[in-house]
Amino acid sequence: MDKTAESVGATSPWRDRLRALRNMPPVLHILWESSKGAVSWGILLRLVVASLPFLIAKVAQYIINGIADVLRGRPLSPHFWQLVGIEVGLNVGLGLITRAVDYTDSLLANSYTQYVSVKVMEQAARLDLTTYENPVFYDRLERARVQATDRLAMIQQMGRLLQQVITTVIFSVALAWASPWLVLLLAAGVLPSFLGETHYAFLGYAKNFRQTPAKRQMDYLRQVAGSREGAKEVKLFGLSTFFTERFQVLANQIYREDVALSRSKLIVGGLLGIIGTLGYYGAYIYVIWRTIQGGYDIGQFTFLTTAIQQASSNLQQVFSTASGIADQALFLTDLVAFFEMKGTVASKPNALPAPRPIKRGFEFRNVSFTYPGTSRTVLRDFTFTLAPGERVALIGENGQGKTTIVKLITRLYDPTEGQILLDGVDLRDYSVEDLHREIGVIFQDFMRYEMSALDNIAVGSVNKVQQREAIEIAAHKSLADTVVKKLEHGYDQILGRRFEGGVELSGGEWQKMALARAYLREAQLLILDEPTAALDARSELEVFERFAELTQGKMALLISHRFSTVRIADRIVVLSEGRLIEEGNHQTLMSSGGLYAQMFEMQAASYR
Repeated sequence: MDKTAESVGATSPWRDRLRALRNMPPVLHILWESSKGAVSWGILLRLVVASLPFLIAKVAQYIINGIADVLRGRPLSPHFWQLVGIEVGLNVGLGLITRAVDYTDSLLANSYTQYVSVKVMEQAARLDLTTYENPVFYDRLERARVQATDRLAMIQQMGRLLQQVITTVIFSVALAWASPWLVLLLAAGVLPSFLGETHYAFLGYAKNFRQTPAKRQMDYLRQVAGSREGAKEVKLFGLSTFFTERFQVLANQIYREDVALSRSKLIVGGLLGIIGTLGYYGAYIYVIWRTIQGGYDIGQFTFLTTAIQQASSNLQQVFSTASGIADQALFLTDLVAFFEMKGTVASKPNALPAPRPIKRGFEFRNVSFTYPGTSRTVLRDFTFTLAPGERVALIGENGQGKTTIVKLITRLYDPTEGQILLDGVDLRDYSVEDLHREIGVIFQDFMRYEMSALDNIAVGSVNKVQQREAIEIAAHKSLADTVVKKLEHGYDQILGRRFEGGVELSGGEWQKMALARAYLREAQLLILDEPTAALDARSELEVFERFAELTQGKMALLISHRFSTVRIADRIVVLSEGRLIEEGNHQTLMSSGGLYAQMFEMQAASYR
């Protein structure tokens, strides 16, 4: 179970809030890095905005006293109209600076959203396949993606909190100067509401955390029931009601939890709100009583009532905003934890560059492998070599470890036991990124990028995206050029149906585009992991014959269920239950009468 999930509700809500505040420094660092100028100007402008209400109220006090003097028959102060002008100027300035604050907030929001989204993408790319095969990771990744952009409200709340605290302090000092009881009455009224709001905010976080897996299931059901890929089976198998009913069960469960929390918050929050109102009016009545007793003049009365209103309002906002920030910080737990995640497959400090050229090749020494989170050993004591210039085919039934070997030799995973050597050096001693530059691989479940035909090939070696000639040569090698010739806009044609003007390809056409990526890399090791499964027998034979021709002098590893195509390999390795049980060329294996010969005859019989 996710440790974060275990901790929610297991400890004191207040302790969780305080612990969550540790999330703030890294987020503030991200905020500062996203736009230092917008942050600096935002702070400066908010300091000015926070101070202006006090100045306006103080000037208003003198204006009202001046009017009261005139009503009593006294002469008008020579500075009266100057004060009026100052108040007008302060209010105009307040309006302009407030708009400037909104503008800087908008700039900061855009900068932060872009910056943190890029950081999430970069971090996700750094993590290895071990992480991606953990279901808990997907819950965390989903929350991190949401938190990366949905926490904009918290970013703006931090700016408002600074402004509210300054305004509150200024007016509270003024009230305390008049009478400390005024501040105590306001605080006594606001504190219960603050505690209540904070408590329910924490319950809301815990609820959202619990609901994440259910919401992911709902998103999946929504996607399956309404996607182009699933439309055929949904209609033919009558799955619409099946998916809808499952979605409705989850939606009703979430709705009931949401309503229960909202109902409780309505009742308790309403009662606590009454206490806050009584605290405000207690201070207000006290000022009225002191004024009637002659303790304050009319100007002071107006100023103090304004100060009570401002202090009360801002004090409530300070507590509410601070509570909101603390509880929003709880939601940042997964974002911060996501950024702190480290992959298990990574380059060591001072890692070696991949050998160029490779002289001795790859060697698996007594390698065993078990996928994380499972107990089944996929490879057992597997020993295998792949020499420079050699083409090797891996043969075996599904689940015997063929694709696992590909993932290990490309160091997408590290062995559970044993070691893999390249030119006599442990694969873990090489730079992962540099090693990948020397390997071109196409998996059976290759990506279909809904971009231009040129970009679909260029992703095989993105540094060649501007090298049109190299891309066209790779397309010719894979026969993808025959596909491109049929497209209206050639290499500029958008593929797939996601975007307007896109053209969908057949499975075989997509595979030729994917093969072009491998050829574009000009790698020392080329791997085909059943990428031609959607091709007919003739087309697959043509692809493999060209593959054999183009891999002369290079290391090549190929996997195919069609035995007629693997005959081109220099050596065929037969796997069973994760072990190497036979190896040799086609003639040798056929004459031995082992598993390979049996499987070949069974497949050949189906074509007779």
